[in-house]
Amino acid sequence: MRLLHTNELYLKDFIGDKVPPYVVLSHTWGDEEITLDDIKSGTASLRKSYDKLRGACTQATRDGFEWLWIDTCCIDKNSSSDLQESINSMFQWYKGAHACFAYLADVPDRPAGWGHAFELSRWWTRGWTLRKYRLKAPYLHR
Repeated sequence: MRLLHTNELYLKDFIGDKVPPYVVLSHTWGDEEITLDDIKSGTASLRKSYDKLRGACTQATRDGFEWLWIDTCCIDKNSSSDLQESINSMFQWYKGAHACFAYLADVPDRPAGWGHAFELSRWWTRGWTLRKYRLKAPYLHR
């Protein structure tokens, strides 16, 4: 399992029972998602989705977690074996997470109120709905 360090933004592989406590970010993909290559090359801050990544890292750190899993940058999509292993392991990775944060890009910040926008968020309509089963804590941040 590959995790992102929440403070220093580097990736590290963990094997077997050596996986530290971590959180998962559930989100919908948008323009210019950060990839594994972006993290490794140090160019992540140039992508449109950088604020989403930094926000998730900040929240994880606030909640006492040093590690975060995000599908867009923790999976090497250029490697068919890494991609296949990730697909086969994803349920276990969600199950092993200490919390699952949800990023609802189309819902206003809390002070503005969630209202009907929360119920209509694109996040709820995604085809893969494991995140609905896995949300253990009320972490819904924009």
